[in-house]
Amino acid sequence: MEFKDYYSALGIERTASDDEVRKAYRKLARKYHPDVSKEPDAEQRMRDINEAKDVLGDKEKRAAYDALADRVARGGRPDGDFQPPPGWDTGFEFHRGPRQGPADHADFSEFFSSMFGEAERRGAARQNFRARGEDHHAAIEIALEDAIGGAEREISLRSQVLDAQGQPRWETRTLSVKIPPGVHPGQFIRLAGQGLPGHGGEPAGDLYLEVRIAPHKLYRVEARDLYMTLPVTPTEAALGAQVEVPLPGGGAVEVTVPKQAKSGLKLRLKGRGLAGKTPGDLYLLLDIALPPADSEAARNAYEALAQASASFNPRQHLGV
Repeated sequence: MEFKDYYSALGIERTASDDEVRKAYRKLARKYHPDVSKEPDAEQRMRDINEAKDVLGDKEKRAAYDALADRVARGGRPDGDFQPPPGWDTGFEFHRGPRQGPADHADFSEFFSSMFGEAERRGAARQNFRARGEDHHAAIEIALEDAIGGAEREISLRSQVLDAQGQPRWETRTLSVKIPPGVHPGQFIRLAGQGLPGHGGEPAGDLYLEVRIAPHKLYRVEARDLYMTLPVTPTEAALGAQVEVPLPGGGAVEVTVPKQAKSGLKLRLKGRGLAGKTPGDLYLLLDIALPPADSEAARNAYEALAQASASFNPRQHLGV
């Protein structure tokens, strides 16, 4: 069997702290969880990540694993025909931590089962097993309108649950989610008690939903700020104007386009973005839209403009 490098699986150094192990696991779990990831190997990567977190997140297992890795390094790292040396786990007792699931690893590798399976079962047999359920993570995509005003939506998630025998399996479940007003991309909505069930009377874990906002036909979202392209005519840009702008929460407001405005000019409407303790802003990016020369009157107007601005050379900075 293959020797598993759990530190590489989480992308961390051997000197990583417990907190760094947890952060690395959460980051990778959000990337490769089957409810979130579009990667073709997401399920296998998720199994590897879970296995690495199970070992490196437990002090006894990590210490035993490090000691074993040292022995393997001294004898040369195997290329796929690894067998644990006799008595490698002497002096270690493995048990499930307070935030881990049951002593069952149906999806884990042969390496894990050979190293920790029997030792863990011995440890579990020596204690009255009690554990809070494991937290789960998933992602949801919501409409911008729901992020602005809040909403209650039903979502379907494919998640891992335990059957009556304690074996993990995948199932699709439907949950009702309250979306608070002002929620922004990357924010988490916590559903208490919707993670894996607890053991020995302990409560279930929680489900954390990472918010993603679907693309909108008018607005682009960056954190709590919103961006919108505002088309203006050449006349409005040159002479200045008052133009009407739709607001993301409904309604409209008049804004001033300054004289001699250029495409790309950014106008800021303070506090008109997503709600929050510090509300975001709405930024308007000016885009000069040219009227089509599709009539004699329009062509005559363009010819008159060309004559009136004959000395204007927009390519002068190019040296031509």
